[in-house]
Amino acid sequence: MSAIFNFQSLLCVLLLMICTCAYLRSIVPSLIDRNKTGMLGIFWKLARIGERKSPWVGLACVLMAASILFYT
Repeated sequence: MSAIFNFQSLLCVLLLMICTCAYLRSIVPSLIDRNKTGMLGIFWKLARIGERKSPWVGLACVLMAASILFYT
């Protein structure tokens, strides 16, 4: 089943994208920062969410991991 139609998979993909973009911005900031507008601006926005809400994103990752391990 596609991640679009399964809500749990959609949340997992979204969390992974947020964490990946935030990590890439911390390693290579020029890669994410040069594309603040347009279609690639989504990655900049995901990186900002990952940086500013990092405790909540971390908690969401732990909860998602627990739900995948124990409820799937």
